[in-house]
Amino acid sequence: MIRLVLRVFRWLLSVITDTLRVKSIQFIITLAIMLITLTVMTVVSFVLYNKFSETAEQNTFLNNQQIVDQVNANLEVYLKGMAETFEFADEEVLRTGGVPTEELRDRLETILRTREDLVSVSIFTPKGVSIANYPEQPMRSNTRVTEQSWFTSALDNPNHLSFSLPHIQNLFRGSYTWVVSMSKGITYADERGRVDAVLVIDINFKTIDELLRKVSLGQKGYVYMIDKSAGNIVYHPQQELIYSGLKYENVEQALKYTFGTYIDHSAGETRLITIKTTDIVGWKIVGVSFMDEIITTKRNIGGFMLWLLPFVLVFVLLISAYMSARISNPIKRLERSMAKVEQGDFDIYLPVNGDNEVGRLSRRFNIMVGRIREQTEQIIEEQEAKRKGELEVLQAQIHPHFLYNTLNSVVRMAGSGKSEEVIEMITALSRFFRISLSRGKHSITVQEELEHVRNYLVIQKFRYKNKFTYTITADEAVLKRRTLKLILQPLVENAIYHGIEMMVDPGEIVITAALEGEEVIFHVRDNGLGMAPDKLATLLSSSHSASIVQLPGSKSDSEGSGVGVRNVNERIKLYYGSRYGLRITSELEEGTDVSIHIPALLGEEDKR
Repeated sequence: MIRLVLRVFRWLLSVITDTLRVKSIQFIITLAIMLITLTVMTVVSFVLYNKFSETAEQNTFLNNQQIVDQVNANLEVYLKGMAETFEFADEEVLRTGGVPTEELRDRLETILRTREDLVSVSIFTPKGVSIANYPEQPMRSNTRVTEQSWFTSALDNPNHLSFSLPHIQNLFRGSYTWVVSMSKGITYADERGRVDAVLVIDINFKTIDELLRKVSLGQKGYVYMIDKSAGNIVYHPQQELIYSGLKYENVEQALKYTFGTYIDHSAGETRLITIKTTDIVGWKIVGVSFMDEIITTKRNIGGFMLWLLPFVLVFVLLISAYMSARISNPIKRLERSMAKVEQGDFDIYLPVNGDNEVGRLSRRFNIMVGRIREQTEQIIEEQEAKRKGELEVLQAQIHPHFLYNTLNSVVRMAGSGKSEEVIEMITALSRFFRISLSRGKHSITVQEELEHVRNYLVIQKFRYKNKFTYTITADEAVLKRRTLKLILQPLVENAIYHGIEMMVDPGEIVITAALEGEEVIFHVRDNGLGMAPDKLATLLSSSHSASIVQLPGSKSDSEGSGVGVRNVNERIKLYYGSRYGLRITSELEEGTDVSIHIPALLGEEDKR
């Protein structure tokens, strides 16, 4: 059998390829996979459709049976509760020893109040004369109690609780409630001796109606209820149509079953009938579901199969095309990889499959790309090293300018005889340069950086004759963290030259350092002239090729360090990464706040 199938496939492939005059291996592989998949999917779909259809039908039968059983269980629980209430009322009548009495009225009215679905409790003589009724209300004159079914059932079956069919209560004036009457022949004793009577309790049919009305079997299915003796309909969701003759139920067939399932064709539609009989009153619960819904389910399954088949075929087509491409087009992959290298993408790796000519070529290609990538990375590292060197040279340019200006101020103060100020200024200058040198290290502690800027401020305060005040504060936890040196002084220098120097009022500079999460954050705030928003927006976004840049409106580099804001920002990003650097906020006539964000790092000696 398998050989025959293979021969058929081989012949079919030969016919198709000869007809289309296609000799491509990729096309033949794709076509073969498609034909095999189509055949397998057709067979599997047929088998699954039959299996799913059978399972759907069985599940519908089982589901209907379970729903009808559950409805029957709920109804029996409810009717059993009503029967227990009736027996309790019966015991109260026998216990009081007389009817009617005040004690009996209180007890029966208490029972009525415990259940909202209890309508009334009445006691009649065997001749239909009312002995008592609760709640007390006037009776109709033409009730004909002795002719009503619940009354005759109680007399015919004394000491047996009977349930009537639903009916409109017509015992009392002004009452038209749809009820089911529970009745029983009883015997009680009073001063006259033993007295026969009929006890009847009317329960509101609304509860049973709601219990059955909530049930649905499928989209159109329903349940109804008949009595087991004559097939009278106890409940039907379309009862008005039944009474008017516009709807027909095959009750005669349903009476033949105590429980079970059968197919009914009497109503012009094929229906699935499920029956269950209640044990307490003998009512039959009949579940009706429509077979066309099961057929619709089968159609849905068939439609799903028809939708799934082309989807699977398309999926298989893509997979087969991919597999055939892997077999027949390795050189195209190599060509595409070379095109990427031509465009400057060196982060690629060509998989090497086998040790044939294409495999060896791919291996040589990978080696070539790897060497180009290594050389490119080496060039980038050399350029970064060169850039760092340029920044370090630029940083060193601060010393001649600043030293000249400071010594000039010292000479003027010495000429004025201010020896103490001269000593303090030279001391600050020596400490300033000691920290600036830092034995050639690039980073120092935050404490040393703050001390460095403090000495700078001492010198500048002398030079500007107390034109400004300053405060420096830092958290204890941040003092031993490491930072690039000489990042605060250029910002303070700019705050003095371009924010405070032109002010009439005294200036103020506030420097803070804090540890926030995994970052050290410095703030340099001044109350100077501030900057316009347009200048602030472009301050750090200009080309990084400019290494010496002052704030807008700055003086020439001869008066200041020459290491500007962009230089500090570029140094931080170069050493720590692009996520760190400067952030500036400023308002005209209010001042400027420059924050520095660097990682919270410790040196090796600090860790020990």
